[in-house]
Amino acid sequence: MRKILFILSAAIVLQITTSQSLSATPILVTKSNIVPSKNDPDPAKVKAAVEQFKSLSHHEKKMKLKEINKQVRDFKKEKRGGRDDGSGVSQLLLIIIAILLPPLAVALHEGGINSRFWIDLLLTLLFYLPGLIYALVIILGDN
Repeated sequence: MRKILFILSAAIVLQITTSQSLSATPILVTKSNIVPSKNDPDPAKVKAAVEQFKSLSHHEKKMKLKEINKQVRDFKKEKRGGRDDGSGVSQLLLIIIAILLPPLAVALHEGGINSRFWIDLLLTLLFYLPGLIYALVIILGDN
């Protein structure tokens, strides 16, 4: 009974999201309706940085890209490492949620709906156990 209710609720949610996205009018993004935030870089500085990058040799570009990729990896590692400092959901709570609703636990762990969430939802809809195992692998696999 619980599985049938879960499947029906997932189907209703998918129907609502797809019908809203199809019936919504497209939003045209222009320079006039973009509101710059305080964290956005200065466009002149960005343009100058792009021009400077284009003027580098092939080897210098390659080295610069390696440095940037290393900084991105370090940033992601710090972000993942700081997850249990009160800003995210504790791992024990995620495991309990994964037992009850595996896709919800994956979404909370990942910080939003992404491809891992959709894979887990599909596995949970097909059979409950593969979705549960996949959710636990994702939650426990980052440690």
